[in-house]
Amino acid sequence: MKAWKLLGLALVGYSLYAGLMFEVPRLVILNETIRNLYFHVPMWFTMIALLGGSLAYSIRLLRSGDAGQALDLDRDRQAKNFAEVAMVFALLGLFTGMVWAKATWGAYWTADPKLNGTAVTLLIYAAYFVLRGSVDDPEKKARLGAVYNVFAFVLMIVFIGILPRMTDSLHPGNGGNPAFGNYDLDNGMRLVFYPAVLGWIFTGWWIATLRVRLARLNS
Repeated sequence: MKAWKLLGLALVGYSLYAGLMFEVPRLVILNETIRNLYFHVPMWFTMIALLGGSLAYSIRLLRSGDAGQALDLDRDRQAKNFAEVAMVFALLGLFTGMVWAKATWGAYWTADPKLNGTAVTLLIYAAYFVLRGSVDDPEKKARLGAVYNVFAFVLMIVFIGILPRMTDSLHPGNGGNPAFGNYDLDNGMRLVFYPAVLGWIFTGWWIATLRVRLARLNS
């Protein structure tokens, strides 16, 4: 097993233990729910990292077809499986966010730009899988999927990264709402939060590579 995989598992294990056991700031409204920061936010970072990997494989696929050469269909397999695992982490991020919203905002879902942007992003990538399923020819499927994947990634950044910063939002760092700082992310929390982000990204990447290897065996 490669070192980065072991490191990912170790960091996830550490963050799970430390996230439950270490002291956190006693904040108004948030109280102990601030611990969800160690789980909710890393899910989104992992989703973005995996979708970035999927995007890179799609671009490499399109480049492999230049000058009349045959498409490298293995890149399509990688792009698809990375996007699938990314959607699992997106759903986990959405679920942990809804639980947190209920505890702090009083409702599982509000008309928040980032929440709505997340819903739109899930629909955009759902359409990616529907598009792939509607085409039988492997090369045509790979090319169409790759082109769509490029636009899907750009739209994802717009809907969850750009628009919430331009409008009113309850999320930290968006719409004039201050980002996490010393008030709600002190040095003790950073010792858990940053390892959690790295650990989940490494673990998510590992899961995606395992799915790619399984898809190769089944092809």
